[in-house]
Amino acid sequence: MSKPLISVIIPCFNAEAYLQGALDCVFGQTFSNVELIAIDDGSSDKTFTILSAASRKYPALVALQQANQGPYPARNAALTHAKGDYIAFLDADDYWSPDCLEKLYRALLTGNADLSYCGWQNIVENGEDGPPYVPPAYESDDIYRAFLKGCPWPIHAALIKRSVVDRVGGFSTRCFSSMDYDFWIRVSAVTQKMIRVPEVLAFYRWHQRGQISSVKWRQVLDARQVKTDFIAQHPELVDHIPAQKLHELTNGYVLKQAYTAFWKRDLVSAQKLFRACWRFGFANLKDAKYILLSFLPTSFFQTMIRFVDRN
Repeated sequence: MSKPLISVIIPCFNAEAYLQGALDCVFGQTFSNVELIAIDDGSSDKTFTILSAASRKYPALVALQQANQGPYPARNAALTHAKGDYIAFLDADDYWSPDCLEKLYRALLTGNADLSYCGWQNIVENGEDGPPYVPPAYESDDIYRAFLKGCPWPIHAALIKRSVVDRVGGFSTRCFSSMDYDFWIRVSAVTQKMIRVPEVLAFYRWHQRGQISSVKWRQVLDARQVKTDFIAQHPELVDHIPAQKLHELTNGYVLKQAYTAFWKRDLVSAQKLFRACWRFGFANLKDAKYILLSFLPTSFFQTMIRFVDRN
């Protein structure tokens, strides 16, 4: 039996440092029936030059260009060119093990699922790599409670049927730094037929070249918005979760991340998140001193904390 076509979508923006590795990773997969739709999102470096050269080497590579709009409009644009019955997403600075797509497809097929997912590892540039991580088998428990805790996997750690992508309408662009999360949680409202591959097959690079996830406070507030929108749009899917627990999963999440940012001395994020907790009405008396400090002028707030650190 011939293998179905998997369409891999890669948005690229000033990606010359890693792009060739991502392209070779896709076409080095043991699952050979792959097309790659790579779209240059208005890069100012040699990204499109690399794509053009690679398209001569790899006939199954479609190289596109657009004015800069961001990775999610780029993914949506690339999806309109995809011919596969299955879709995998990869960012230009990330990569897979050579057997990633093969194992995800086999699991999806044998499990009669609409989506398969795997474990991943954070690869830190000029730092210590994160530990390999295999997520829980979400399909064996309460998917909605689990997904409301946070994004279940990074964008490139899953394979999904094209029909499901079409049903959710691709990527929304309303919560820019949490659109991966928004996509996967909206998918969970369409299908719960998911299956885990309990292996680390996807690798996520951490670096300082303009990653969306590097601005912590924005990512946290966008994630909260994703959660509250999902709850409002699908009350029937979360009505088994107590109201207080939903409050903790949304607003309590912001408070927890505010403290994490504070103790890591990401003071910009800490200040913005403590202020947000006040607006959302989620705080106790023990949190008052941090919240009150956060309403000081930014420069004064940061100066005070740094003075305490020095002394």
